[in-house]
Amino acid sequence: MFAFRALGRSARRWCVAVGIALVLPACAELPKDVQRPVSTSLASPAGTPLAALVQQRRTAAGARSESGFLLLNGPPAAYGSRLALAEGAQKTLDLQYYAIHADASTDRLLQAVRDAAQRGVRVRILLDDFHSTGRNALVMRLAFVPSIEMRMFNPLAGARGSSLGRLFNALDDASRIQQRMHNKLFIADNVLGVTGGRNLGDAYFGNGEAGNFVDLDVLAAGPVVQDLSRSFDAYWNNERAYPVQSLVTREELEAIRNETRAEPKTQENDSEPRPPNAAPATERRARAWDEKPMDLTSATFVWAPAAVLVDKPAKIPADVPRGSPGNEKAPGLVVTQQGRRPSSAATRGGSSLAAAADTAADGETVVEGLLQLIGQAKSELLIISPYFVPGQDMKQAFAAALARGVRIRVLTNSLASNDAPVAHVGYARHREELLSMGVGLYEMRSEQAGLGSAFGSAGGSEPGESRSMLHSKALVMDGRLLVVGSMNLDLRSQLQNTEIALLIRSDELCRVASGQIEIAMRDGAWHVERDDNGLVWRAPQNSGLKDSATEPDASVGLRLLLKLFGPFAPDRLL
Repeated sequence: MFAFRALGRSARRWCVAVGIALVLPACAELPKDVQRPVSTSLASPAGTPLAALVQQRRTAAGARSESGFLLLNGPPAAYGSRLALAEGAQKTLDLQYYAIHADASTDRLLQAVRDAAQRGVRVRILLDDFHSTGRNALVMRLAFVPSIEMRMFNPLAGARGSSLGRLFNALDDASRIQQRMHNKLFIADNVLGVTGGRNLGDAYFGNGEAGNFVDLDVLAAGPVVQDLSRSFDAYWNNERAYPVQSLVTREELEAIRNETRAEPKTQENDSEPRPPNAAPATERRARAWDEKPMDLTSATFVWAPAAVLVDKPAKIPADVPRGSPGNEKAPGLVVTQQGRRPSSAATRGGSSLAAAADTAADGETVVEGLLQLIGQAKSELLIISPYFVPGQDMKQAFAAALARGVRIRVLTNSLASNDAPVAHVGYARHREELLSMGVGLYEMRSEQAGLGSAFGSAGGSEPGESRSMLHSKALVMDGRLLVVGSMNLDLRSQLQNTEIALLIRSDELCRVASGQIEIAMRDGAWHVERDDNGLVWRAPQNSGLKDSATEPDASVGLRLLLKLFGPFAPDRLL
C-alpha cells in the first residue's frame, strides 16, 4: 500500500535505501512554474445518450429521488461498468485514482479510454504519483494521446525506472511520501460514475495470480454525479497536480518500456499493455470472467437521496521552497447533498439524509465526518475496513455508541489476508481493548473461494486458488444509511490521505449490503473472541476448520517478525 506499509512487502529494499540515504543527499527536485490550464466538468449532461438513458431508467422506476445507485457485485460488474462508461461517453471522461497498474486487465479498459478520445471525447486522468514507476509508469504514455490530458498528484521527484530510486530521492521529504491522494472516480459525461475502494489492475478485477482484492464499488447516476465531478475539478485544478509532460518525456517512457521488455518474463511482469487485438499475457491461465461492458439499459438502480463527503486537496500540503514558511493547514471537508451544501443550522432532526450530511459536516476530514455520524447511531453499526487502526477519538466514538446500546461489528483483514502485514500491527495492538469494550471483530479468511457478495468478490473459483485480501470500505448505520468510499478507519485515512465517500439513504441498499456482510462474517471470516487463555479465533461456519489460539493461516516467522518490529511502527503511519 503506502510507503510505511510497503515495508511488509519489500523490507530489504527499504533497508538499502535508508542506508544509502545516511551517507548521500537526495538531489532531485520537482519542476517550477508549471502551467496548469484550468478545465471543469461538463456544464450540463443534458442531450447526451447516457443522460437520456439515466432519465429513462428513472422514469421506468417511477422514482422520486433524482439519483440512482447500483452496488457492483464483484469483478465482472466492477469492470463491466467502467468499460460501459468508457464506451458510452460522448462528451467527457474523468478518471481519478490512487493506482493504475499497467497489466492485462487495465489494458482493455484503457484501450476503451483511448478509443473514446479518438472519437472526440475529452479525457482527463488524475493519478496519484506513488506507484508510477517501472512498468506502471507506462500508463503515463496516455498523456501523449490526442484529446487525453493526464496529471500526477503530489509527485515524487526523480527518475521513474524503479521505485527504490525515487524513494531514495524523496527520503528527505518523508511527508510527501506518506501523504497520498486515495480518491477513486470514473465519470462519464457528468451523469454516470463509479466510486468506491477499487484501484485499476488485475488484482482488483479477480485476475491476479498470487492474490486478489475483495472490493466494493457503486455505480451512481444523476445529479449526485455532478457533486463527484466538482470534487474531481477541485483536485484537477489544484497546484499539487502536475501535467505528465512537466515530469517525464515521451522518450524517457519509451526507455522504461524497452527496459521492462528486456526483463526476464515472470508471472508478475509479463503484462505490458498491448493493442486490443494482441493476445494478452494472461491467456496462459483461464480468466475468472469475460471482459464485457455492462448492459446499462437493463441496470436496476435504487433511487435514493445521497450526499458526497470529500477531503479538500489542501489536506496534502502544497509545495513551498525549502526553508520558507509552511502553507495552508486545516484542510476542511466538503459535504454536498444532491448538488448543494447543507446549512450548518438547518435540517438537524429533519430528513435522515439531511441530518446525516449536516452531522458529517462537523468533521474536518472524511473519516472525522464518519466519526460524527457514528455519534448519531441508534441501534447498529456494520463496518468494513481492510486497514483498521483506531485512534483515540475513534475508540471514544465506539465507546459512546456502545454505551447507548449500539451493536458494533467490524470486518477487517486477518494477518494472513492483509497485503501489508505491518498495518496489521496497528490493529492488533488495539484488539483486546476493542473486544473488552464490546466491539465484535471479524477477520477475513485468506484462502477461500470468491465471496460473491454485494461488497465484492475475489474472483477465485476454487478454495485455495488464490489469496483473498479484503479491500472494501463500507459502513451501514441503523439499517438506513450506507456509506461506500475510498477511506479506511485508520489514522492514515483520517490524518494524511485524501478520501471520498458516498452517503446513501436507502433501506433497500442497506438491507442488501447488510445481508451480504452477515454472510461474509459468518462463512468467510474468523470471529475473534476472548476466553480465559486469551484471544481465540472461531472458525467460519461450515468451513471444516478448527478454532485457533494464534493468528490463523499466518506463518510462525511472520508472527515473530511483526512481534519484534511492530512496537516501532507508529499507528499514524500504518
